[in-house]
Amino acid sequence: MFNFSYKTQRYLILFGFLTIPVLFSLTFSYYPALSLLYYSFTDWTGLGWEMHWVGFANYKEIFTRPDIFGAFKNNAYYFVGGLIQTALALLFAVILTSRLRGRNAFRAMLFLPYVLHSVATVIMFKNVYHAEYGSLNIFLDAIGLGSLQQSWLGNPHLVNFSLAFISLWKYFGLSMIIFIGALQSIPADLYEAAKIDGASGWQAFRFITVPSIRSVIELMMILTLTGALEAFDIPYIMMLGANGTATFVSTTVDMAFKFQKAGLASAMAVVLLLIVLLFIYVQRKLVFRGDK
Repeated sequence: MFNFSYKTQRYLILFGFLTIPVLFSLTFSYYPALSLLYYSFTDWTGLGWEMHWVGFANYKEIFTRPDIFGAFKNNAYYFVGGLIQTALALLFAVILTSRLRGRNAFRAMLFLPYVLHSVATVIMFKNVYHAEYGSLNIFLDAIGLGSLQQSWLGNPHLVNFSLAFISLWKYFGLSMIIFIGALQSIPADLYEAAKIDGASGWQAFRFITVPSIRSVIELMMILTLTGALEAFDIPYIMMLGANGTATFVSTTVDMAFKFQKAGLASAMAVVLLLIVLLFIYVQRKLVFRGDK
């Protein structure tokens, strides 16, 4: 038996518990990230080990091909939808933290879409948007607005709005629950004192609610931005990039697995990561600079 000192035993326990997580992190996070960076400078097809060093040629191609970098314009629809989603989520969170009868049932119903799998959501909305038997067109006709019936997924001017609405509908519940948690952490004494001083509901919201959850609003803005830049599952499952719906991530996936240009796809992934970090930095330093 080894008779180790308490200090030695403590170090051995810490080392033993940290070794496996660190090894997993190096194996499944840092090594793939470094490999991705290396592949971005090659012409690798994604098959075998044959690859040639091409330097910054892949990065040059990204910024000079409109069909690649131009895909970001479709991500803008999801960003605008995300802003609307965040505003509505905050509104409903304020309503559902008040003394509203049945508020827990309303919370569950509004959160339910987030629980649904993306494939199930897409199948459901295909039946909503269908040009002939879609429930949306049937509803418009039933209320006397048949002139507004559209091919919601066939019209290139409307299809991205339609897809962004699906994303808004799906993730609205998550944003609302996060805001509800933040609102419940605000001491009720602040609102009681404001009411005694004659503050209106809008003044209480502006000078108590918003400053108290400012860090949560910042978090939601970051999630909205990154979610918009990384939009993939809903547009890809619904349209496979057809009719001008390809986002930057779906274009990256096609480049890697459809056209077998893994080197170029790796460069696109690196560019996306840098753009996300840049936008987060700008948002924290400019939009929320008064926070810290």
